[in-house]
Amino acid sequence: MKVFIIIFGLLLPILGQAKTTFSYYKCVTNKTIVYSQHPCAANAEQHTLSHSDPKAPPPDGQHTKTLNNIERQQMVLRLKKTLRAKKHQAAILGRKRDEATRDEQRRISRLMEKSERAKTLKDVKRNIKSINTAYLKEVKLLNKEIARLEKRLKRLE
Repeated sequence: MKVFIIIFGLLLPILGQAKTTFSYYKCVTNKTIVYSQHPCAANAEQHTLSHSDPKAPPPDGQHTKTLNNIERQQMVLRLKKTLRAKKHQAAILGRKRDEATRDEQRRISRLMEKSERAKTLKDVKRNIKSINTAYLKEVKLLNKEIARLEKRLKRLE
């Protein structure tokens, strides 16, 4: 039993050397995720890579490229989802505008006196104009956002 403990004690340091580990840091910013060999921010998370073949050479940094490619793919997926959401939002705005315009036009079709009808017609025209103006302003902003997202997506792909 004593011999076993002595042999185990002698082999323990050798077993510890057989496994090689490397550390890298993952830093999350508001736009991207950066992987580095050194801490790049206060919120850097340390991760380790290890292999057990003592004859294998240490990694040459290719794991960073792989991780960056994975992150780029995730960014592309997020951009596609955001782009789809913005297009859906533009469609919703169009439906809301159409509904508001129909509601205003229904006011004209009601039975009323000539003077009241003229006043209502003027009010409806003004309301429809303001609805269209607000719609065009919002759609213009959405289209700019969609164009920016498409440009960014094209650059990443």
